[in-house]
Amino acid sequence: MTLDKPAAKPDVFCLYAARAARGLGDGFAFIILPAYLAEIGFDPLEIGLVATTALLGSAAMTLAVGLLAARYDLRNLLLIGALIMALTGLAAASSQQLAFILVIVFIGSLNPSAGDIGMLVPLEHAMLARGAQDSDRTRAFARYSLIGAASTAAGALAAATPDFLVSAGVTRIDALRAMFYLYAALGAIGAALYARLPHAHAQESSRRAVLGPSRGIVYKLAALFSLDAFAGGFVVPSILALWLFERYGLSLAVASLFFFWSNVLSALSYPVAARLAQRFGLVNTMVFTHIPSSLCLVVAAFSSDLPVVLGLLLVRAALAQMDVPTRSSYVMAVVTPAERAAAASFTAVPRGLASSLSPALAGALLTGSFLGLPLVLCGVLKIAYDLALLAAFRHVKPPEERP
Repeated sequence: MTLDKPAAKPDVFCLYAARAARGLGDGFAFIILPAYLAEIGFDPLEIGLVATTALLGSAAMTLAVGLLAARYDLRNLLLIGALIMALTGLAAASSQQLAFILVIVFIGSLNPSAGDIGMLVPLEHAMLARGAQDSDRTRAFARYSLIGAASTAAGALAAATPDFLVSAGVTRIDALRAMFYLYAALGAIGAALYARLPHAHAQESSRRAVLGPSRGIVYKLAALFSLDAFAGGFVVPSILALWLFERYGLSLAVASLFFFWSNVLSALSYPVAARLAQRFGLVNTMVFTHIPSSLCLVVAAFSSDLPVVLGLLLVRAALAQMDVPTRSSYVMAVVTPAERAAAASFTAVPRGLASSLSPALAGALLTGSFLGLPLVLCGVLKIAYDLALLAAFRHVKPPEERP
C-alpha cells in the first residue's frame, strides 16, 4: 500500500502514546480476566475456552483489517479499533454468563496474550513503517515494542489494585469490575490519540490486490509463524497466570509483581534485539534467542521450587520476545511497500487462529495430574519452529543485510 506521505515525528509520538495506552490495558487485563472468571465460578477448562474464543475473535478482526487496509483510511480503522476496546471494557464489567462473555471476547479486544495480536497491530505496523528507512526500520520497531512492553509491565503491576481495593472494603467482584472500566477508559484515550494521526489512503493502483509479488514469502512465513503461535498458545499470559494460581496458589499481588518484572525484562530486550540484528542478522537473532528461552520453559515445568520456576520464567522473558521487533521488521523488509499492511495482517491472522486452538487444550491439561505439560509442549514446538525458520529463511536477506 502506498501512503500519502512519510510519518512525521509528532505522528509517530501519537502512535507510540496510543500503543502505551493499549499496553497498559492489556497488561492488567490478561491477569484480571482469569481471576475474574474464577471469581464468578468458571473452572480452568472454561477459562481456557474463553482465551481460545478471544484469540479466534482477534484473528477474525485481523483478517478483516488485512482485507480493508488497502482500500480504507488507516487512521479511521485505528479509531474503530480503539472504540471497540472501550466498548469491550464496559461490556465485560457487566457480564457473568459464559455465553455472553464468549461473545464479548470474540467481538471485542480483551487479549489473553498481552498485546501482540489484534486488529490494531497490523495497522500500527503499517503506519510505523511509512517513514522508516531500511537502516532505521528495526530500531523503530524496537522502540515501538519497548514502549508496548514497558506499558504492559506497568499494567501488570496495576493488576494488584483489586487486592488493595478489597483491603479498603470494596467487594472483590466490584474491585475486579473496576479494572474493566479502567480498560475502557484507556481505549477512549487511544481513540483520542489516533484522531491526531494524518489520514493515510491507498493509491488507486494498490487497491486491486492486497498481496502481489511477495505472496509466496508471506504464505511461507505465515505457516511458520502459525506453528510458533500454536506453541505459544499453551502459555499465553492468561494461561501462565492460571498455571501459577493453580500450581502455587499465587495471589494477585504476587502475580502482578512477577508479570511486571517479566514485562520489564521483555522491554529491555527489544533494543538489545535491534543491536543483535544489526550485527548478526534478523533471522539469526530470532532463532538463537528463542531456543534458550524455550529450554527455560521446559525446565520450569519439571521444577517444584517456586523461586526456581519464577527465575527460569524471568530468564525466558528476557529472551523470548527478542523476535517480536525483529519479526515485524523482517516481514516489512521482505515485501514491497504496497504490500506491508496486507503482509502484516496475513502473517498475523494464521498466528491468531493457530494460537486460539491451544489455550483450551492447555486449560484441559491443567485439570490433569501433570500441570506442567502445557509448558513442555510449548517449549518443544517452539524449538521445532525456530529450526524450521532458520532452514527456510537464512538466505532470504532484508535490504540492509544484502551486500
